[in-house]
Amino acid sequence: MFEWLRKKKEQPLTGAPAVRRQKTYSAESGYVYQYFYEGQRPASREGAGMQYVFNVSSDRKSSWPVSVFIDERALESWQTQHGRRLLANERYAIAKMALFQAFDRRGELSEMREEVRVLAEDAESILTTLDIR
Repeated sequence: MFEWLRKKKEQPLTGAPAVRRQKTYSAESGYVYQYFYEGQRPASREGAGMQYVFNVSSDRKSSWPVSVFIDERALESWQTQHGRRLLANERYAIAKMALFQAFDRRGELSEMREEVRVLAEDAESILTTLDIR
């Protein structure tokens, strides 16, 4: 009954640019999306990580938030193998590429309202594609 009392308040978003720039992505799914980067915040699901939030539209009339969650455990293998931690801009690149993959793979707009979760194999593949070493 009082579930809202038990919910932990999320931290505010940080890292958004001072001037928001609308960007466009033509997805393999056939939709053309417009999106803004809203910012990031530490978050926790099954483990600790970072949540990147984008404001997305497919019709320029209505929009909704789409979050990309990168669990710290998804990055551990790469960081151990390369002997360094990923930089903030590299983590953002993973989030943005994961968003693009969701645009491409999710055929229905209703599916785009679900959080995008980055798994270890996703992070490895994205970092290889971006030639980040």
